[in-house]
Amino acid sequence: MRAFPFAILVVFCTAIAAVANDASRPSEQLIKAQLHIDQLDGICALGQKLEHGCAAIRARDILDASSVPWRAIGRVNFASRQILGYCTGTLVAEHLVLTAAHCLFNGPRKSWIPPTSIRFVAGYQRGEAAAVASVTRYILPDIHDTKSRVFKRHPGSDWALLVLDKPLGKSIGYLDVQSDINPTANFAMAGYAGLRKNVLSLAVDCGAPEPSRLKELIIQRCSAMNGDSGAPLLMIDGDKLKVIGILSQLSSVGDDVVSFGVPASLFSRFLEPI
Repeated sequence: MRAFPFAILVVFCTAIAAVANDASRPSEQLIKAQLHIDQLDGICALGQKLEHGCAAIRARDILDASSVPWRAIGRVNFASRQILGYCTGTLVAEHLVLTAAHCLFNGPRKSWIPPTSIRFVAGYQRGEAAAVASVTRYILPDIHDTKSRVFKRHPGSDWALLVLDKPLGKSIGYLDVQSDINPTANFAMAGYAGLRKNVLSLAVDCGAPEPSRLKELIIQRCSAMNGDSGAPLLMIDGDKLKVIGILSQLSSVGDDVVSFGVPASLFSRFLEPI
């Protein structure tokens, strides 16, 4: 089994502190602050040679986010007097959107973003969307306390389920979640990278999950950056597309970038109808 003797760095949502009027309209402003930890230069893939990371992001295929199955993926937009930004999220049931828990924590304010400040914009593409819904509440692992001013960084607890005010998945579809992994399948990640925040793009360089002693992590090599937090880790097995986890963190090892995801086994039991 491979060991990774380095510090893990969190993938941030694209965010700025600002006043916003409409959470369904994505921000076009530059990154000014991060939602989680402020010790990271968030340009492209977080590697030592940033131009290489940016090239990898630009090489990602741009998807037609208005088409099936990609329209089930969208932007999780935040807008209030305290925060303006986004992460990536995926419809995994009629009322449920899967994303990363750290996206919902406002680090500078040391507080959790209220559901009323969150919108899910399904199939977002260059200002258009397949559908938009508000968030009524969200489900987190037990380790998180929304009354606390501290975000607990536990490897397998960086997931969240957003409960929507209307069943978008019923009309536009949703992606199935699967815990079992076929190592011979193809693997990818689809997200709204900050470098191309108005389009959904596909990283096909992830590779099969690597062996690890940590059962609470999926270790891959996806080209990712700010905005990709919460993006679905996809297994493409023949004509079947399954969500096997979500993107949580990145770390650099020399010029290489390692991506860490939360496996579906840790949240799949919460996907019952709401």
